[in-house]
Amino acid sequence: MVKSYLKYEHAKSFGLVTSSTSNILWSSKDGSSTSAGQAVVAANEEVISWDIKTGDVINRWRDPKCSAQVTAIAQSKTDKDIFAVGYEDGSIRLWDKYATIIVSFNGHRSAITTLAFDRSGVRLASGSRDTDIIVWDLVAEVGQFKLRGHKDQITGLQFVEPQEEVSEEDGSAAMVLDTAGEGSEGFLLTTGKDSLIKLWDLGSRHCIETHIAQTNGECWALGIAPDYSGCITAGNSGELKVWALDAASLASSRHQVDVPANTQYLQDRGTLFRHGKEKATEIIFHPRRDYFAVHGPEKSVEIWRIRNEAEIKKSLARKKKRRREKLAQKKGSQANEEPNLDNEDDQDENIGSADVTDAFAQHLIIRTGGKIRSVDWADIHGKKKLQLLIGTTNNQLELYNIALKQKSAKSKDEEVPDYERALSVDIPGHRADIRALALSSDDRLLASTSNGSLKIWSMLTQKCGKTIECGYALCCAFLPGDKLVIIGTKSGEIELFEVSTGTLLDSVTAHEGAIWSLQVHPDGRSIVSGSADKSAKFWKVQVVQEEVLGSTRTTQRLKLTHSRTLKVTDDILSLKFSPDAKYLAVSLLDSTVKVFFVDSLKLYLNLYGHKLPVLDMDISYDSKLIITCSADKNIRIWGLDFGDCHKALLAHQDSILKVAFVPNNHEGNGHHFFSASKDRTVKYWDGDKFEQIQRLDGHHGEIWALAISHRSEPAFLVSASHDKSIRVWNETDEQIFLEEEREKEIEELYEGTLTNSLEQDPDDEDEKGEVTAAGKQTSETLNHGERIAEALELGMADLHIMKEWEEAKAANPNTAPPQRDPMFLAHNGISAEEYVMKVLQKPAAAALNDALLVLPFASVPILFTFLNIFATRSMNMPLTCRILFFMLKTHHRQIVASRTMRVMLDGIKTNLRKALKRQKDEMGYNIAALKVAGMQIQDKGIKEYVDENWDDGNDSQNVKKRAFVHVS
Repeated sequence: MVKSYLKYEHAKSFGLVTSSTSNILWSSKDGSSTSAGQAVVAANEEVISWDIKTGDVINRWRDPKCSAQVTAIAQSKTDKDIFAVGYEDGSIRLWDKYATIIVSFNGHRSAITTLAFDRSGVRLASGSRDTDIIVWDLVAEVGQFKLRGHKDQITGLQFVEPQEEVSEEDGSAAMVLDTAGEGSEGFLLTTGKDSLIKLWDLGSRHCIETHIAQTNGECWALGIAPDYSGCITAGNSGELKVWALDAASLASSRHQVDVPANTQYLQDRGTLFRHGKEKATEIIFHPRRDYFAVHGPEKSVEIWRIRNEAEIKKSLARKKKRRREKLAQKKGSQANEEPNLDNEDDQDENIGSADVTDAFAQHLIIRTGGKIRSVDWADIHGKKKLQLLIGTTNNQLELYNIALKQKSAKSKDEEVPDYERALSVDIPGHRADIRALALSSDDRLLASTSNGSLKIWSMLTQKCGKTIECGYALCCAFLPGDKLVIIGTKSGEIELFEVSTGTLLDSVTAHEGAIWSLQVHPDGRSIVSGSADKSAKFWKVQVVQEEVLGSTRTTQRLKLTHSRTLKVTDDILSLKFSPDAKYLAVSLLDSTVKVFFVDSLKLYLNLYGHKLPVLDMDISYDSKLIITCSADKNIRIWGLDFGDCHKALLAHQDSILKVAFVPNNHEGNGHHFFSASKDRTVKYWDGDKFEQIQRLDGHHGEIWALAISHRSEPAFLVSASHDKSIRVWNETDEQIFLEEEREKEIEELYEGTLTNSLEQDPDDEDEKGEVTAAGKQTSETLNHGERIAEALELGMADLHIMKEWEEAKAANPNTAPPQRDPMFLAHNGISAEEYVMKVLQKPAAAALNDALLVLPFASVPILFTFLNIFATRSMNMPLTCRILFFMLKTHHRQIVASRTMRVMLDGIKTNLRKALKRQKDEMGYNIAALKVAGMQIQDKGIKEYVDENWDDGNDSQNVKKRAFVHVS
């Protein structure tokens, strides 16, 4: 009989506040301005929404089908509940606040780097590492087009739609612009790592302007002013380049037929140099005030202020005065120079020609608690201060309050405005990588240690109950009773903590080198520590009577007392007691494992075989097997009776850091074990059959630590990784068979290579063009395409059968119905066209075009036959039209060249026009009927007497008042 195993599945992940793969966003909490709002951040493959004030998770969005990391997030400007999220595999998903996916797109070949919504919220632009920009239509749920022009990854991308802003300045001009701009598709401003800044016209779909953004290498960021008056690009060595954008000319150019060839909408206004000399990675303008934040990968954010006209004039006057004084000192006689000075006065009075350093002033520099990954302005209305949300690379979020510039401050000695850290979200995660995990005996508590902190987590709620400061911890363990935790540090100290209070009970300088391993004796009375100083020391936890300083009284204290020492020939990397407490296994830096008797400390076995040091090992629950894992990517299974190697398994693609047996023999899994590696996977093995049972993918960094539950039902596994997440994998009731798992892995491999090969040979025409179709073949679209092709063949065959039967029936009314394909009978005997329509409706709108591209040209006439039937019977007209126009566009040359197809198209045209006219008439009739019904309801309804003119006046008055407040 084939042996089956129980499957482990990813249950939950925690311990990660924000990952450094994506930008962060601030969002107001359900529209209320009292709260600090919420932070929408990436956490590996999830998006988490944190309440900044309480530090609680409000929402967690995760697509079970997608394991790629989140690399970009954008919020819709019209509907604040909708977010676009870009992933590392090039896919984009639109989420709402209820954690449902509205639509998903797949068009890029590699990670999304930047996303932007347009002003109306119906289009989304995405930039990627594959150098392409795609504009997506969110209503039709399809990719409109792909723009190619950059030679390296896209670093910045913003829609430029200048109509609305012009309308605020001048009412009469506004009306002309707004009515004329209804059909305008706007413009797109992009920057790339190839140091270019490009302006694209989305109406004509081409690049209208290109400049070199940075003179000293790559361009890393783009920030655009909310009023579209200009933008700033950032490059290496602290260089910020300021560009003036002629928004009014851009708006009017949409309605001019002949725009002069030398027209430039972007003007280089000069360069600013920021305080930090590293590359600037992000520029964010404040949505309502004249401030912008800029930062690089260092521990500080620079806040710059844009000066108003009066300040610029004052600054220019001061410079003029200084120049006059210098000239007076230099020449000694002012008479000769006065005419020149007058000319300079006239020039300097013009603010437009002022130097860029006069227009921008550095406001202050915020020093943060970690290297910065991303920032966003917290735009809380009615506050007399600025608020900035910062996400750092060391897994924390911080909210800073920044004082505005005081108007009364004297220009000579301006005080630097203050800032303060108001709130932070840092408790739910470690600042550094988790190096060790330990579960309590009842599996309710989890201890995790990193450089500088020990955290105690509740496994029930996944919340951090205690955070305790400690040294650089490399290993940890719960002592029996689960009230004490012991840790070993890199500096050679053993520290003993009480879980409930978080107090340090005892600290012993135990070794001269790093303590790589700590083990509690199976009887719970002693501890052994193994260190890089070539010794293993045994310790006892005892209650000692200690004198209270300055008195004769004594008090009870828990202390670690050293009992004996085992000296070995090389650094100890790992230690393990056998569950029957007979043996102690020690792995050394010389790639050997030595097994000692616990009572006498005499050598029992020497295990040779690994080519590189053994990093971890474990002994089975029955003390019969020992497994060792090494940096040579191998796991070896040994017998503890004779020290013979049962099997050597090439288990992973990189160093194997942890192995652990299932600590009990529930359902005969006593010799099953898990291994974790630097190749980011956890694998589940059968130690008797030497077979891999399952591979657990999910982590995005090397896995440092593993812990397996002792006795809880169902069993679970906890893993911690360099991606700073702690993941829990639960045992399920689902059975898995080894042959099926192997087949699944081979299929995945085949599908991966198939889609890659499809991507690698795009059409030569597409490669050269600046604009191409936005699409990408995936295994999903290939499957849909195959199903459509099958349905068309089945449908065509069925049409012929039914036609012959009808002809025969006309001659002989008693003719028996024909034998149809079982597929139609399975669908309750539906007609061929209904079946084909059913199959065509299955793919999502975004994937349908790619699925239709899979069809060979031979099946296009069959498809057109069915489209003709759909048009005749008015079946799903929007879909019918969409498929027809897409196929016509794709196969235009072949269709035009074919005589039979032209005849077919004539028929489709006639039928389609009839159907569309019928639908148009029906809609017109319905709209008219609704208007009549509305008028009747209005007549019959009771209406209070209100002076309508007075009402209108009041409304306009209110609107004006609000607008005035907003402007101020």
